Amino acid sequence: MNTSLPLIDSEALARNRARARAIGPALFLHEEAAEEIAERLADIKRDFTAAAVITAFPEPWLAILPGATIVPEAELLDLTPGAHDLVVHAMGLHWSNDPVGQLVQSRRGLRPDGLFLGVMLGGQTLSELRAVLAEAEVAVSGGLSPRVLPMGEIRDLGGLLQRAGFALPVADASLRRVSYRDALHLMADLRAMGEANALSQRLRHATRRAVIAAAAARYAEAYPEGEGRIRASFELIYLAGWAPHESQQKPLRPGSAVNRLAAALGADETKL
Repeated sequence: MNTSLPLIDSEALARNRARARAIGPALFLHEEAAEEIAERLADIKRDFTAAAVITAFPEPWLAILPGATIVPEAELLDLTPGAHDLVVHAMGLHWSNDPVGQLVQSRRGLRPDGLFLGVMLGGQTLSELRAVLAEAEVAVSGGLSPRVLPMGEIRDLGGLLQRAGFALPVADASLRRVSYRDALHLMADLRAMGEANALSQRLRHATRRAVIAAAAARYAEAYPEGEGRIRASFELIYLAGWAPHESQQKPLRPGSAVNRLAAALGADETKL
């Protein structure tokens, strides 16, 4: 196994995205994420006039940000430094070989006090499919190959915002469970989403039918949804941060408080 390969095969990812666009992409997760981003922007109560969206599927994002600059997914983003008051990284950050680099480039594309919003798939995504494929492959072939992208956990992704130099970083998540006819239906939908396997160390030949059949049977048994259907989990992780500016709130220096906590709470202070 060649451990020098990057995790993601960028050319395979681009092919997967292009195939999805050609067959008519399944964009329900993009649409849901865009609606959530629109609600968050409405809560901020600021007019953003120079937005950029990093995405392979512009339609749902232009619906909420008409006139936004669309930036194609790439390891080197086509963002003009300091040109935008809003940058949205839309459903592609989980496929980056360098997520911190993506965040740094997004920050550099912002004006001072500009807002970054990101949404990506998180670690609980496709946990069911990951489990049954691994079990089926071991049972049928005695081996294991990379099939489902490993995705970041929310506790780690919030720290990436700080590493990238964002002020006031926030990360939160929502879990969406979707019903499918069977595992084959789910796999077809993943191809239509542009989310098919693009790992560099994936198998370069078709998966044995026995593995797929065993995985489908295990899926139906372990994760039933009722009426003969199955469920699949998609975790959406939302990231927010601001390009630093002197007007932003800053934490106080330790020991600089002028009032005691005990006085604020109306409690007696006891020395230890």
